[in-house]
Amino acid sequence: MAHKKPIHETDLYEPIREYLEELGYEVQGEVKGCDLAAVMGDDLIVVEMKTSFNLKLLSQAVKRQRVTDSVYVAIPYPKGGKRTAAWRDMCILLRRLEIGLITVDLAKDGGRVEVHFHPHTFDRLKSLRANKRVRYSIIKEAEGRSGHYNTGGTTRTRLITAYREQAIHIACCMMRYGDMSPAQLRKIGTSPKTPNILRDNYYGWFTRVSRGIYKLEDSAREFLEEYPELAEHYMNLIAEMEQTRSLEMNENQCE
Repeated sequence: MAHKKPIHETDLYEPIREYLEELGYEVQGEVKGCDLAAVMGDDLIVVEMKTSFNLKLLSQAVKRQRVTDSVYVAIPYPKGGKRTAAWRDMCILLRRLEIGLITVDLAKDGGRVEVHFHPHTFDRLKSLRANKRVRYSIIKEAEGRSGHYNTGGTTRTRLITAYREQAIHIACCMMRYGDMSPAQLRKIGTSPKTPNILRDNYYGWFTRVSRGIYKLEDSAREFLEEYPELAEHYMNLIAEMEQTRSLEMNENQCE
């Protein structure tokens, strides 16, 4: 089986040079540390080339922004195309740094050049406004957790989210009181999402045994055995609610 010829940075140069020359630029390679410099009057374009997107390429491009606003990075067209997470992350980073992106598909037409976007000023405030919903969801999720049950940086592990904690609260209530309805659970302090959590049964912990009544599955109990701190937290919360209700009842009787 024949091995594919490895790609070098120099393979990208000629297709990009020809592309820019067709646009009317005078192009030279290796000019004062720049991989490629294209000049048209006072307009200067600098292109930094690498066989893959990496930190060194990014660092070189940022340094070139000291001399011109028109800085591009150039890489071979990715094997996975433009639908991968790596491609999306790269584009977000480059746009944030106001750097343009060029790819060269060496398998097509001797090197097909594609400019995916040009360097543009990044509007941070506009980006914040556009992502206001995501910002709110992060704040709400952080505030909805009762403790530190996840380690930052871990992957492929089971996360204790605010939603899961709401389901755990319901499970603890049912461990204490038995089969219950959403209304009964809400009355003792579970989440407003209780009816949906029981109905959707995302974790497979709850089973409807009759109209409006749910029972707890053993899978929930097995899960809580792995997280004794969480179970203890919600059992204590339930006990506090019982005490509060008991005090209120005594006060009402005294009146």
